[in-house]
Amino acid sequence: MADIIKKAVLPLSGGMDSATVLAIARDLGYTVHALSFDYGQRNRAELHCAARVASGQEAASHVTVRVDLSAFGGSALTADIPVPKGAGQPVGIPATYVPARNTVFLSLALAYAETLGTGDIFIGVNALDYSGYPDCRPEYIQAYETMANLAVKQAVEGKIRITIHTPLISMTKGRIVARGMELGVDYSLTLSCYDPVPDGRHCGRCAACGLRAKGFAEAGVPDPAPPPSL
Repeated sequence: MADIIKKAVLPLSGGMDSATVLAIARDLGYTVHALSFDYGQRNRAELHCAARVASGQEAASHVTVRVDLSAFGGSALTADIPVPKGAGQPVGIPATYVPARNTVFLSLALAYAETLGTGDIFIGVNALDYSGYPDCRPEYIQAYETMANLAVKQAVEGKIRITIHTPLISMTKGRIVARGMELGVDYSLTLSCYDPVPDGRHCGRCAACGLRAKGFAEAGVPDPAPPPSL
């Protein structure tokens, strides 16, 4: 009897979190279909990193979808708004929050998953060491999963059950790095920066760079990415 192929869809940004989730999903026996988004982000380098991560970890497929959230603006990642850097960054939801981004991304991942005949979606959200985005919280993911099972044809017909897997949601950045290292993730292929310099290096001063540095420091291993441009 042939083995049943477990398929999963993963929104892949090219950052360390989604790269780690790709490795985790594969370790759990899933054939992973990566889905990246050209959403009008100013940081174009992350799309190249996503392609490298998908190839390096042998994703079953890698699709990039264009959905231009820059048409709405409202974020330092998509509009002409400075990315907060350095000490003393504002408290609360930061300027790098992109309105409804994870809702849009999960909706497209949901549509892709249904065409593949699967209900398994992995996403690299984290609610412990994170930037405070509301669409990374467990209650948001739970609510979305409930809605998704009411929304798609195959779930309503009982053919699939939508499950949104969030293996990193309660991990520290240090534990994320350690788990990725255990699974052989090549973090030199990843980019975790809101405002990288033109040569693709991390800026070293934004919140994303700070969280990345925290992760490698806690894990006790050097970051293999090129040194930040400070």
